[in-house]
Amino acid sequence: MQKTQAARVLVSGLIVLALGCDSRRATSSSSGGDDLAVAASRASPSVLGQGRNIGRGVTIVLVHGAFADASGWQDVIPILQRDGFNVIAVQNPLSSLASDVAWTRRVIEAQSGPVVVVGHSYGGAVITGAAAGNPNVRALVYIAAYAPDVGESIGALNALFPPTALGTALTIDAAGYLYVDVTSFRALFAADLPERQTRVLAVTQKPLAATAFGETLAQAAWRTIPSWFLVAGRIRPSTPTSSASWPGAWAPGRARSVPVTSRSLRTRTRWPS
Repeated sequence: MQKTQAARVLVSGLIVLALGCDSRRATSSSSGGDDLAVAASRASPSVLGQGRNIGRGVTIVLVHGAFADASGWQDVIPILQRDGFNVIAVQNPLSSLASDVAWTRRVIEAQSGPVVVVGHSYGGAVITGAAAGNPNVRALVYIAAYAPDVGESIGALNALFPPTALGTALTIDAAGYLYVDVTSFRALFAADLPERQTRVLAVTQKPLAATAFGETLAQAAWRTIPSWFLVAGRIRPSTPTSSASWPGAWAPGRARSVPVTSRSLRTRTRWPS
């Protein structure tokens, strides 16, 4: 299944990080860094799913996006645990970007030893602020996620691109929280999942405070922490990362396509200079 294959790509990339990547290695102008897709493709199938403690001592902090909650990682968590990683999925309130950053930072700071922080969609903006300045965070992984720069809001990033179908399908309640229209939820938010499952997800979605789109960050963790970006090239809607972080302000890593059924996932690697 697509979700299982995508999870394995994520796991193999995290394994590379956990097995001793030098976080101070600089990207050369010729190569632009390591290629996560290549590393993933070379990961031994005997390592993935064999219960070896390859992740011993490494904690993976998973951060969900908008209109979802931590249970969205349920297919990824068992794979990571099977390979020996400590895993914790943050349950953010989505009441503001600042509150989500604070909540996630608290979880990260509670961990001991090396930490890899993973954010999906809106969760990318959260980890960009929450991981900044923490010496235990060895790497960031952005899964089809926002990666705003300092002073750059999600709304500003969205404005750089044509409106998406998801944006026009959002409704706002009297308290200022956004929801995805239930009738459009599957097509725009989870088209690869079984319809029976998306009917439940549509009516249990977790709303996001509309004000979060206007909030900015005081620090951008990807500027100092090695970061990987997994881009779902055929997913609707596409998620812009940052006008600075992607693609031109730093030497881009080699990009490769990773076949995942109907989607193409491309990765770039960024090492701080």
